[in-house]
Amino acid sequence: MRAIVSGTGEMGRLVTGTLEAEPSVEIVGVLEPLAGQTAPHQERYRSGSGADYPLADDPEALFRATRPDLVVDFTNAQATPRLIDAVLAAGVRPVIGTSGVPQEEVARLRSGLAAHRLGGVIAANFALGAVVQMHLARIAARFFDAAEVIELHHDRKADSPSGTALATARGMREARDSDFAHPDPELEHEGAEGARGAALGGVGIHSVRLPGLVAHQEVILGGRGQTLSLRHDTTGRESFMPGVLLAVHAVMGLDGLAEGLDSLIGLS
Repeated sequence: MRAIVSGTGEMGRLVTGTLEAEPSVEIVGVLEPLAGQTAPHQERYRSGSGADYPLADDPEALFRATRPDLVVDFTNAQATPRLIDAVLAAGVRPVIGTSGVPQEEVARLRSGLAAHRLGGVIAANFALGAVVQMHLARIAARFFDAAEVIELHHDRKADSPSGTALATARGMREARDSDFAHPDPELEHEGAEGARGAALGGVGIHSVRLPGLVAHQEVILGGRGQTLSLRHDTTGRESFMPGVLLAVHAVMGLDGLAEGLDSLIGLS
């Protein structure tokens, strides 16, 4: 499989090293959509292994020059619309782990892949333990009246709440087909504005950003006389790589967009 890696940050470098070690994958180029904004523009990218790849900030041009089968994207949601245009125009299969992609762009990718009969994967989280946690939270959602999600990430994370927290809350709301009970903010007294966090479908969501963290999430569900807590901790970014490899291999056989890894590991 001929692959483009989109992103040269910490996750991009880790994806590059992982795919370099995969016998069935050949990296043919690297995309950095924010080149020139965050760093001087260059035309070559040297990986940690010393391999040298073409580097570009224009996905359309890079796809024409390298003719990849797929692109693995861990960049910035601001660059996602242009990437979607490029994959649909070139017939390239996307594996997207970028956080905070707007729902309207996900819908556009879904319909575009269906029209072109292309496979794709977009996931809020590629750690398999996080996927299992979200699945269990959807099961539990039907049996509890109230729920809160606390997500904790490193202090360099650009978006809040995390894509995983939003996906968790949406999935829980869909599973019960009604909003959770959530106190009316107008009836509460907040000694500090924002203390109760955000809410989606009645699920309270709280974001923590601290140095020393990687990615962590706790889902707490409450009912009469009981609570249930589901927690997942990511202690290193290498935890995402089995999910990335799973998606890379699966995407070539998909017809349409897989949203989350659930279906790829038999959970839906």
